[in-house]
Amino acid sequence: MCLFCKIVEKEIPANVELESEEFLAFHDINPIAPIHLLVIPKKHVDSFQELEAETMAKMTTFIQELAKKMGLDKDGYRLLTNIGENGGQEIKHLHFHLVGGTKLKWVHLSDDMKKVKEAI
Repeated sequence: MCLFCKIVEKEIPANVELESEEFLAFHDINPIAPIHLLVIPKKHVDSFQELEAETMAKMTTFIQELAKKMGLDKDGYRLLTNIGENGGQEIKHLHFHLVGGTKLKWVHLSDDMKKVKEAI
């Protein structure tokens, strides 16, 4: 059972912000912004690549509700998911990072950016 499935099953504690029958949102233990939440489906899905469209439609409503609850819906936020090893996915359970509460900057996505720029 993966880490996030254990959180869903309440085997591991989490600082839960919002919960529904199908989804769970909790605070990231290593936040990169004043607000940094992880949003997961309670049913295990490895990554976005395996996600069914109808589940994403329901998850969209849940994430929008969460953003409003956190006061991010007006000023903005970042929503991202990592897919696979090269995409930076560390836990093989679909999760979206909802990040906000400050003006966010865009940072280099790769240690290889210097090589990419030199090749262009």
